[in-house]
Amino acid sequence: MANKKLTDVNKNYIPIALFDTNQELQLLYKTALQHDAQAIFKSWLDQLCPIISVVEINDFQQALYFLYHYRGSEDTFNAYRKELERFLQWSWFIRKQSILKHNSLDIEAFIEFCKAPPKNWIATKTVKRFIVKAGKRIPNPEWRPFNVKVSKKAFQDGERPTYTHFELSQKGLKAIFAVLGSFYNYMIQEEHMAANPVMQIRQKSKFIQKQQSSPPIRRLSNYQWDVVIQMAQSLAIEKPEVYERSLFILSALYGMYLRISELAAINHWTPTMGDFYRDNHNNWWFKTIGKGNKERHIAVSDAMLGALKRWRQYLGLSALPYPGETFPLIPNYTRKQPISSTRAIRQMVQDCFDAAVTQLRLSDSEEAELLRSATVHWLRHTGISEDVKHRPREHVRDDAGHGSSAITDKYIDVELKARHASAKTKQLNQHKD
Repeated sequence: MANKKLTDVNKNYIPIALFDTNQELQLLYKTALQHDAQAIFKSWLDQLCPIISVVEINDFQQALYFLYHYRGSEDTFNAYRKELERFLQWSWFIRKQSILKHNSLDIEAFIEFCKAPPKNWIATKTVKRFIVKAGKRIPNPEWRPFNVKVSKKAFQDGERPTYTHFELSQKGLKAIFAVLGSFYNYMIQEEHMAANPVMQIRQKSKFIQKQQSSPPIRRLSNYQWDVVIQMAQSLAIEKPEVYERSLFILSALYGMYLRISELAAINHWTPTMGDFYRDNHNNWWFKTIGKGNKERHIAVSDAMLGALKRWRQYLGLSALPYPGETFPLIPNYTRKQPISSTRAIRQMVQDCFDAAVTQLRLSDSEEAELLRSATVHWLRHTGISEDVKHRPREHVRDDAGHGSSAITDKYIDVELKARHASAKTKQLNQHKD
């Protein structure tokens, strides 16, 4: 690493996006294989920002090769890309040394930096990493490695994120350890390093808090869910061209524990009507590709099958899908293409939440205020939490795509209910007259 040059780098350097989308990275990787990789990567970095030309190209190359291994899972790729972009630029412009020279103390210093990054490393809104200008993809000047947000409810109340709101969560800290640990294991396997500096940190507990038990699952109450689905049904009667789609999406998220990404058309997966299928026992199933690019088959209840029939009837299709049917599961409003934006799906659900909040305020303002904090993912949690009460947990586990029953067990709140019941009648004054 040209440390002398790095010493001269402007201390007010504003980080830029280093890695484009999954698809663009794959193109860069394949181009590098066909030509002089070092020259290709140097040219790429020179185009991004001349100041980056002082860094060691090998750092960027190894990080890109590592990311390429995760091209099959969009979620994993995005999570790893985020951590490596921060880590590379901190190494180059703050620590001023190659990632190949870091030890455990360097990693600890990076973690401390992530807990309180400078303002010019923090964004107060989410933007795309790259934009198109004059026909070329360039880093978005508004992008930053860290983002600050306020809660959904606070945002609705008019509060906007500021730098003072930034706080690195425990989940964020765990991600740093996980991603960098995995990256350095890869570097060892590729014989670029002899030891993993992340694994050499003796006391991870000074960064990561130990939890006594799992936090409560964030979900809708039964009352809230009843109002949400009833409002969606009413709106679908009034404006079917808008809300029949929303009603089916709500049903699928709750009834089949789907993640929002499992309903949208993404790079490696486009859900179609043909993903609903009937087995030899006349039972219906839904096939999806979920987190970690894992295929799973979900048992479809009679009620969910009824929701599917209603949705297909509105679309002018037969009552039930036929084998191999390629019609999009969630088509856009022209019905020609599948919806590929999770943001669009999120907004459809939010519209139904908002309508339910308005309705709830007429009878239960507290439930209405709590619903304002709900997100789309709560529907998955709600469906699992309800079903685990009466279905075998192994069945729920497999339908939800959980890696183990221990994850599903987190949704069983019987113990919490009993614990609270035993505390409910405790007195503050044990010697009342």
